[in-house]
Amino acid sequence: MLGMHRSGTSALTQVLALAGAALPENVMPGDEHNAKGYFEPWRIAIFNDQRLRAARSAWDDPFVFPYRPLEAREEKRWITRATDLFDEEFAGARHPLMKDPRVSVLGPLWRTVLQDLGLPARAVIPVRHPLEVAGSLSKRNGFPVEKSLLIWVAYMLAAESCSRGMPRAFVPYDGLLADWRVQAARIEAAHGAPLPALTPQAGQAIDGFLTQELRHNAAADDLAKIPQVGPIAAQVYDWFAAAAQDRPRPTAELAAAEEALEEMRRIMGVFVSPVTSDLDATRSDLLEARQIAAFEQAKSRSLEAQLANQQAINLAQADDLRRLEQTMDELLDDLLGDS
Repeated sequence: MLGMHRSGTSALTQVLALAGAALPENVMPGDEHNAKGYFEPWRIAIFNDQRLRAARSAWDDPFVFPYRPLEAREEKRWITRATDLFDEEFAGARHPLMKDPRVSVLGPLWRTVLQDLGLPARAVIPVRHPLEVAGSLSKRNGFPVEKSLLIWVAYMLAAESCSRGMPRAFVPYDGLLADWRVQAARIEAAHGAPLPALTPQAGQAIDGFLTQELRHNAAADDLAKIPQVGPIAAQVYDWFAAAAQDRPRPTAELAAAEEALEEMRRIMGVFVSPVTSDLDATRSDLLEARQIAAFEQAKSRSLEAQLANQQAINLAQADDLRRLEQTMDELLDDLLGDS
């Protein structure tokens, strides 16, 4: 799963998971920003944050694209760590599904991991209006619209770049909510393979999951009117919107946006990227502690539910045993009475 934060990746991931793709062992629970859950591999997300900081960047660095390779030996160590982590999280799953937007901007690393593991790479890229994404990031992170749009541009350019040459599907978020079956068929066609377990029962589960309440931020403003970054974002969005409607354009059309982003990075990156990296280090430590606590709480609730279920079973068995003893006593009384 490639794309930008708050672009509908969680909803699309759940559709694919219900259709038979395998989620990792440890996923991020829901919160006040996404009650239905993120389905994000939090251990992999933590790893990705660490790798971004190693290159003096962060997930919310507007200049996180293009990919920043490290020195060869150091890069190899990160690839080895990523490979081991992938094995631990997916444990040989036939259809692993990895949803973390950071994978988009770390695409070269993760493509190497999949190649080393002999796994075919397929991409699904959700497409959502960037002002809707910006509205969501404003509510969750307090980002100004200009920063959100720049991050969106970086992630979408990265998603397109790192998925070139692999089967990939561009899925409109509005289209997913309107008729997910049409979008599932488009994914199958783009990947050249059916979804592993899209049964009628799975379809009913997806119908129950995909509701209009998943749509929180509607785009109303004219994107191109946002100073400096709006025209760049509009150009990129037009390209992706066309791809999501099966009207692909040449990838060369994105070159102007890449050049504009690079020019901004050349002028401002030395001031912006180190600051976002330092802020992300503190933020990540807090998030990791929260995620570990939430994971342990979820495990505790699961164990409590299992214990309660076992207690109910024990009580039922005890009732059965009492009734059996009573029956045996009555039979014994009848036998003794006859003698």
